[in-house]
Amino acid sequence: MTETGEEKKPARVVVADDQTVVREGIVMLLGLLPGVEVVGAAGDGEEAVRLVGELAPDVVLMDLRMPRCDGVEATRRIRARYPGTQVVVLTTYADDESLFPALQAGARGYLTKDAGGDEIVRAVESVLSGDAGLSPSVQRRLLERLSQPEPTPAQGPPEPPDGLTARETEVLLLIADGLNNQEIARRLHVSTATVKTHINNLFSKTGLKDRAQAVRYAYSKGLVRPPVK
Repeated sequence: MTETGEEKKPARVVVADDQTVVREGIVMLLGLLPGVEVVGAAGDGEEAVRLVGELAPDVVLMDLRMPRCDGVEATRRIRARYPGTQVVVLTTYADDESLFPALQAGARGYLTKDAGGDEIVRAVESVLSGDAGLSPSVQRRLLERLSQPEPTPAQGPPEPPDGLTARETEVLLLIADGLNNQEIARRLHVSTATVKTHINNLFSKTGLKDRAQAVRYAYSKGLVRPPVK
């Protein structure tokens, strides 16, 4: 009860996660907690955006890696179209490649899936009050990032040679970094079939025959610099 005797309304929440068991588990957990009312659940980013438009929830608990539309893009669309709805990321990943794009897209909170129910509720309450709902580990990572010195401005990367597209060049650099097709697919969030298509295209454009030639090519074109001894 508030000081005026009015009961505080629960936060209306949509849960977005592509894994059915995980999604249903989060919904069940939140249903047991005070101060939260789950009004919808989405299996991907497209559905999450649609439900926000239909239900106007206060908060979306957003997974990041989902089909059709990932959590970062869904967050960007929600914050652009429905600014009254806040987004708290709830994901397995706490690496820089996941954390910073999500925050830049407009997420106000970021939790990993080992967070307890109380921590989720606190994050929801924090973002609704205008604060950030970040787990302690994420706060530490942000502080570490902010405390790092700014890199010295350098010349921009060389133009992709031989008519390679930006994505084909990115695949080439990952090959030069020693990644196999499956690892490249995970890094770029695409299928292995898509990776193979990019590799076939870059081999065709450059006349390369195998990955060893691709590594030498990347160094010869100045796309990769040898390590300093």
